[in-house]
Amino acid sequence: MTRALRIGSGAGFQGDRLDAALTLVARGELDWLGMECLGERTVALAQLRRRKDPSGGYDPMLERRMARLLPLARKAGTKLITNMGAANPLAAADAIVAIAREQRIPVKVAVVTGDDVLAQLRSDAPVIEARGKLGDYGAPISANAYLGVSALLPALESGADVIITGRVADPSLFLAPIVHRYGWSLDDFDRLARGTCVGHLLECAGQLTGGYFADPGPKDVPDMAWLGFPFADVADDGSATIGKVEGTGGAISLANTKEQLLYEVTDPHGYVTPDVIADFSRVTLNEVVPQRIVVVGATGKGRPAQLKVSVGYHAGFVGEGEIGYAGPNAMSRAQLAGEIVRERLEGQFADMRIDLIGSTSLHGRAFDKDEHPYEVRLRVAARAPTAELAAIVGEEVEALYTNGPAGGGGARKYVNEQIGIVSTLIDRERVRTEVTLREWTPHAETV
Repeated sequence: MTRALRIGSGAGFQGDRLDAALTLVARGELDWLGMECLGERTVALAQLRRRKDPSGGYDPMLERRMARLLPLARKAGTKLITNMGAANPLAAADAIVAIAREQRIPVKVAVVTGDDVLAQLRSDAPVIEARGKLGDYGAPISANAYLGVSALLPALESGADVIITGRVADPSLFLAPIVHRYGWSLDDFDRLARGTCVGHLLECAGQLTGGYFADPGPKDVPDMAWLGFPFADVADDGSATIGKVEGTGGAISLANTKEQLLYEVTDPHGYVTPDVIADFSRVTLNEVVPQRIVVVGATGKGRPAQLKVSVGYHAGFVGEGEIGYAGPNAMSRAQLAGEIVRERLEGQFADMRIDLIGSTSLHGRAFDKDEHPYEVRLRVAARAPTAELAAIVGEEVEALYTNGPAGGGGARKYVNEQIGIVSTLIDRERVRTEVTLREWTPHAETV
């Protein structure tokens, strides 16, 4: 009987921990480790970094991750697939090869490019999230199409040890090794939907083992300081068993698996990816033994004719200022401080907000039964077309030190360039992908 494919999740976002991925590779007996490190805003910021430095634009933690993972993966026979290439997958591959050369580890890296469709953008293209067209927004900085399995398969067929990509649909990173292993047809939509369901569960790493689930008292999760990341054993029919390495923290349970299954799924009857329109409404979960959940039942309804494109545009600058108030009457002093700043900045900014952190900052209003907290922090932020104008916000907040009200402290000010994100669609035939190989072996340096 053929052993099921085991694929683990080594990262759920750009800044994720490294130690859990190392544990998965060292002790998880993985065939593949997927690392999902790219969000809509992250890829736009990566494009900005690449503009400033043509050799940059890939994930800033790539070298740290690969320096630790490559020797372990080589020893374990585990292959790596990740979107840490961000805005510059080719440069990312060169960085990986340089690390392998330094560590004297043979490596073949397959680079998937073609997601960057900025040159193909049309200003009259409709925006998905709102009425209007792309031309109604600021100057575009980036436009990256969500690639799927069809773009990744040639890279896997190359036999590469590491697959590095830019923008790829999150579940597709995990689906591609499954399709490759079992030779699924790209028209077998039920199997693709089941694999997509597995990828969706794995893509956020520690969220599936209790990280985003934990709520002390109502939903306790053990040993969270050493949260283990999940893996899935996937069979040829697309059914899968979710687990984690024995002895690691966190938990694989029915409750948190259900939460992750519904995470970011707007329509369980039609979860759209580049590979399949998946129906999760009949997915069943079964805890066969402790810390093991069997997942079955997803179905598919074809694939979309268009790919989603994440577009980053220049949205001006945001100026911020913060100052804290504590002790008796802290809330009233913070409210007065906000009113002072609002009056002084009136008419200068079209978009400004004043928050009392600890009371109104998350929901825009206070829900406190006791509206007299001992400490509160005032935050003022406003959007501006220039950095110079944005800086005025923080300056006004900082001036509250001596201009009242009493007892303000810990003032801070910031100015940050803002990247706005909207989405549009592009016909998949217009997106041309390519696979490039980079490799190093000790023989390459012998004479």
